[in-house]
Amino acid sequence: MNNTLTALIMIFTMAFSTLKAQQETIKLWPDGVPGAIENSSYTEEAVEGKDGITRVFRTKDPELIVFPAPKDIATGTAIIICPGGGYHITAIDHERTKVAQWLNKIGITAFVLKYRLPSDKIMENKSIGPLQDAQSAMRIVRQDAKKWNIKADRIGIMGFSAGGRLASTLSTHYLENVYPVKTKVIAKPDFSILLYPVISMDPQVTHMGSRTYLLGKNPTKELEQHFSNELTVDKETPMAFIALAGDDKAVPVMNSISYFLALKKYDIPAEMHIYEKGGHGFGLKKIDSTTSFWTEDCEHWLRMHKLIKQS
Repeated sequence: MNNTLTALIMIFTMAFSTLKAQQETIKLWPDGVPGAIENSSYTEEAVEGKDGITRVFRTKDPELIVFPAPKDIATGTAIIICPGGGYHITAIDHERTKVAQWLNKIGITAFVLKYRLPSDKIMENKSIGPLQDAQSAMRIVRQDAKKWNIKADRIGIMGFSAGGRLASTLSTHYLENVYPVKTKVIAKPDFSILLYPVISMDPQVTHMGSRTYLLGKNPTKELEQHFSNELTVDKETPMAFIALAGDDKAVPVMNSISYFLALKKYDIPAEMHIYEKGGHGFGLKKIDSTTSFWTEDCEHWLRMHKLIKQS
């Protein structure tokens, strides 16, 4: 066997091994989803739109997709990613796979959370369904931290739009008893990264689609306030990096501003970037806007808090 052929085989083997590792999945509920309603007609579907973005509908078997950081640059930091989609779908390209690959490049192990979308068709209580998945995901990642070569006290949560809502919900409702817990591992994130997040359930500022899917058309005032995350921040809420565009027509900027101010009320470290233009859902799309630099700003923030290595 000549040297060229040997080299090609080695390259193919390494690429295959990397792909296999990135495709590894962890079932969140191997013994059954708590509070689930059996519905055989409710099946998952992935659809590619005319814009080239693939969207997933009707997720009912939640899982984590693992993207390990390369060993030579791994920092020990991990982030669970929650894609957006208004609690109606999840976007799996610019808010999932590409984001995981970016995090890998800066030494962060990424866990993409494929969470259940709130639905009365498969959930006894849809208002807590996504939170159940987020809590379970954080406990699984933290419990198996050594397996993934990460540090149990450096695990963050990242979310986009409704996924940003889920990330902020875990950050403020991590102690909430939403399913029977059989471990002492805590579900609290060590930090959060929120991109154009839906924070409030106040009808004056919320994203009504997300609110309706999560709480129904006519939630009680008590339920509305309970899930308005700007009202549930306390001194134990983890630090946050927040980024959005000032011309966002889908989710009012007051969602992010109110959460930032709530964090500052308790002197919790927080950084917020409101870019002039970029609209909603920019993620890692290549657009002619200063929002294209949010990853650089985020890297500076992560570096400042010693979550990634100095450049």
